[in-house]
Amino acid sequence: MRAKKMVLSGLVLLVVFSGVAEDKNTNTIDALLYSNGKPVSVKISGDKISKVTALKSNAKTPQMYVAPGLIDIQINGYMGVDFADQDLTLEGIRKATRALWKEGVTTYLPTLITADRKSLKNSFSILSHALADAEIGPSIPGFHLEGPFISPEKGFRGAHLEKYIRKPEWNEFAELQLAAKNKIKLITVAPEIDGAVPFIQNCSREGVIVSLGHHNGNAEQIEKAVDAGATLSTHLGNGCANMIDRHNNPIWPQLSEDRLSVTIIADGFHLNKQEVRTFYKAKGIDRTILVSDALDLAGLEPGEYTRWERTVLLTPDVVKFPAENVLAGAAAPINTGISNIMKFTGCSLGDAIQMASTNPAKILQLNDRGEISPGKRADMILFTIENGKMVIQKTILGGKVVYEK
Repeated sequence: MRAKKMVLSGLVLLVVFSGVAEDKNTNTIDALLYSNGKPVSVKISGDKISKVTALKSNAKTPQMYVAPGLIDIQINGYMGVDFADQDLTLEGIRKATRALWKEGVTTYLPTLITADRKSLKNSFSILSHALADAEIGPSIPGFHLEGPFISPEKGFRGAHLEKYIRKPEWNEFAELQLAAKNKIKLITVAPEIDGAVPFIQNCSREGVIVSLGHHNGNAEQIEKAVDAGATLSTHLGNGCANMIDRHNNPIWPQLSEDRLSVTIIADGFHLNKQEVRTFYKAKGIDRTILVSDALDLAGLEPGEYTRWERTVLLTPDVVKFPAENVLAGAAAPINTGISNIMKFTGCSLGDAIQMASTNPAKILQLNDRGEISPGKRADMILFTIENGKMVIQKTILGGKVVYEK
């Protein structure tokens, strides 16, 4: 057994490992379990967790937490890599994935937004090469298509370009799904547009998760969409006009619909503290999912950038689309949302991790991850909490260390 010392913010942290994770032998990690803060020993055999036991009372108390790897179901790119770039390469996807490992993300859905049919087809064809890649394939179980079947109304369409927004067409989706090797796992649709309900029914029948977003649907339209199979709301409170009716708007019906889970961007800018608290209280822990909605600009220097025929402004905190006075996307990874939702709502670390790992795993039916328990894939993060923020120290994917600070 060997001990590894790290000095962080004046604290000496001692983490004990038995063996080395990279060689896929049986390894043991001693850490504080994220769900209750109790010291545990997690045994890894091959690519799976084989045993989780409480540490003996006389054992040295670890200073790091262990949790399941984070799962981000809405992310458009990262560290200069745009998943919609028509010249994107497999090495570019690897670069983004490695950067996300540093943030504790072990599973994610590369997300494409509204574009013309040819571009979307090409993008999915490029992205599909990552599915079988030995290095990053285990982190990419599929894709999220956000649009183009959304509201064309200003405000509700957000930063999506109006000229590419269109009505749902099953043949087009089938063509895109073919290019994606049948791995479009999640699609965001507006429930009020013509053809939405039968389209949602077809998606549900094919096992594609339908999320309602970028829409101005009323209560009746939202109910019909849920009856047809929609189960999720995309970044609730965003993709919404700045001025809405205080009684009749798309937010209340989604909050009150118990069959809908919601995703929220808890970066502190897409939603304010009170909104996050309200959504969390209405939906509860089990039906709330954290997403980053990060753009490729996340991690780059602030300034003006041109992306897909639009000029956007990257600030240190968020990406803006000044031409339409809306936000274009986030500049922070999902671990920022974990820290913020704890601060905004008072929820526990275990609850926050559930919303960023366990819940997205369940909705995607990824039954092999999202928990620290025997039989699950050994996707784990070791981290400290410093000044209220999660600091990733080590990321393990399928039993292999893919990042170490």
